[in-house]
Amino acid sequence: MLTSTIALAEAVGGWLTNSLALLSDAGHMLTDVSAMALSLVALWFAGKPADVKKTYGYYRMEILSALLNGVLLMGITGFILYEAWERVRSPAQVDVGPMAIVASVGLLANLGALGFLHRSHSMNVRGAFLHVLGDTLSSVGVLVGAGIMAYTGWYVVDPIISVVISLVIVIGAVRLVRDAVDVLMEAVPAHVDLAQIKELMLRAEGVTAVHDLHVWTISSGVYALSAHLVVQDPMVCNNDAILSAVKHDLFDRFGIDHTTIQIESETYAHLGEVH
Repeated sequence: MLTSTIALAEAVGGWLTNSLALLSDAGHMLTDVSAMALSLVALWFAGKPADVKKTYGYYRMEILSALLNGVLLMGITGFILYEAWERVRSPAQVDVGPMAIVASVGLLANLGALGFLHRSHSMNVRGAFLHVLGDTLSSVGVLVGAGIMAYTGWYVVDPIISVVISLVIVIGAVRLVRDAVDVLMEAVPAHVDLAQIKELMLRAEGVTAVHDLHVWTISSGVYALSAHLVVQDPMVCNNDAILSAVKHDLFDRFGIDHTTIQIESETYAHLGEVH
């Protein structure tokens, strides 16, 4: 709520003072607000049960929201960069006094949030701390720019600062869109090495081959795998022991807890008609 209020105040302040740097800083805070909102959306949807139509539940809503969020942020940044280019060519006067006041309020609020978050050692809180630290540095940049403009009258500093902040937003937005597209395309998760997974499966006693191996992401932190394990003789091998060993190793090493594994004989594997 605090970050949303500051972002709104900076957006209004940027509009009234004609400061593109303030608007960019508001956009940077918007990325943090969006990230927090997505976390809340993910928690809410994750609590909804699966049904006969949506057998995986509503986990992918988080990914769709992230994709939309990333595209919107890139659109906002594109507008800011265009305006910055126009102002570099023809610098516009900025009302430096109110601009500095709004940026100072944002800086003080961010410093207070940093002091509060710094007390915790939680990984999630650490992530929030880094987000707020980025907002704090952006506010400092805006204040430095206001000081330079107040003493020199170089109003071109305002669009230059907005470009720097916008580039930070673009990097985060591109990463967000890329990760969302990877999930929707069912790409192999970044932390997973298929060769290592295949090697892990082949170490199971009785397994002679692995094929049709697929690993994908359902949602953040939720991974799935399907594979066919070829065994020497299904009538002799302890299939339950093989499944138990492989599933536990997959979870312990890669965090994959949703697995569908088919065990088949060497004769069946060579038919190759149906997967």
